[in-house]
Amino acid sequence: MSRPYLHPLPVRIWHWINAIIIITLTITGGELRILGSGLFLKYGHIVSLHKYLGFALLASYIFWFFYYLLSGGLKRYYFIHIKDAKGMPKQAFFYIFYMFGGMKNPFTPSIDEKFNPLQKLTYLSVMLVLMPVIIITGIMFSDVLYFLNYIKIIGGLRILDAIHVVTGYLFVVYLLVHIYMSTLGRRVFSLIKTMYTGYEEEKD
Repeated sequence: MSRPYLHPLPVRIWHWINAIIIITLTITGGELRILGSGLFLKYGHIVSLHKYLGFALLASYIFWFFYYLLSGGLKRYYFIHIKDAKGMPKQAFFYIFYMFGGMKNPFTPSIDEKFNPLQKLTYLSVMLVLMPVIIITGIMFSDVLYFLNYIKIIGGLRILDAIHVVTGYLFVVYLLVHIYMSTLGRRVFSLIKTMYTGYEEEKD
């Protein structure tokens, strides 16, 4: 039986470009927030790099949104249905208690369903909540004077900064969990290979 083709080429290209953008944004954002000075580049260069990478993230997000919207993938792969809600406890029990005991995953990826219920919940939260929040707050930071009236509406510059930074921390947590989970296939690089080939990981 042939393996299902889960990730078309445009999705795979988007995934790796988006990954590079987010990782670089995380590094530059960390330098600006935590170190307060440039470790690899001058401070002003890091500010500019972080700003333009933010606009690159906006372009990447627009591509993702309209690609999945027009292809029907947004509703098919990301929206949570009743059967997903029912399947969440079973999937959670698998991750917490059964996964490292060699038990079979209750979810099998297919062309019609790429993500299990917990993956749907996570990706939906990241792509339709966290991503818009960090992009919009980042755009406001790119020209504080231009967006000053909007910044005042949400409570001022400190509130804007808090929202942007907290969302950034949530992205770091998501990124660490995402990388870790990508190593939990049949072999360490099985799931990562899937995002290169587009096909479900090979059976043993």
